[in-house]
Amino acid sequence: MTIHEVEAELHALFVRGQAGDAAAYHAFLRRLGGHLRAYLGRRLFGWPDEVEDLVQECLLAMHNQRHTYQPDQPLTAWVHAIARYKMIDLLRAKAGREALHDPLEDDLPVFAASQEDAGDARRDLAGLLATLPDRHRLPIVHVKLEGRSVAETARLTGMSESAVKVGIHRGLKALAGRLAKGHP
Repeated sequence: MTIHEVEAELHALFVRGQAGDAAAYHAFLRRLGGHLRAYLGRRLFGWPDEVEDLVQECLLAMHNQRHTYQPDQPLTAWVHAIARYKMIDLLRAKAGREALHDPLEDDLPVFAASQEDAGDARRDLAGLLATLPDRHRLPIVHVKLEGRSVAETARLTGMSESAVKVGIHRGLKALAGRLAKGHP
């Protein structure tokens, strides 16, 4: 299924759910849960327990803030923005800082989901990744962001599979440390 088909299916189920169709809303939550598991799993490889916790946190945040979604905006941009903020909280907590537990406010910019938010997220991520050496950055980009296998990434970069795995681990650890300090 293409990203456009996923967007269309999730959007249709969510809008029907907002209109009172309980079956459509339950189908939306099930389908979105699978989408979030894949989305977060690619980014948090090796942390399956954290992925499941984040999926549940994201679903709860989206349920509680569903009234803030603007139907003329891409649903997946709204979903990914929420997931991104939840993931940042996790990385901060993993780096030794207490996760943010403040309740979500209705007027947070994240809930205004727009293409601009997605662009900002891409620029933020690109800026963070640019601070890493190639031996850490390239494995993260190829495996976590592009979804390539470790073996394929090893062939592309000329690194061993073991070096690719180490590069991902050390790169994510470095990014978490930077995020914990509040700056890239």
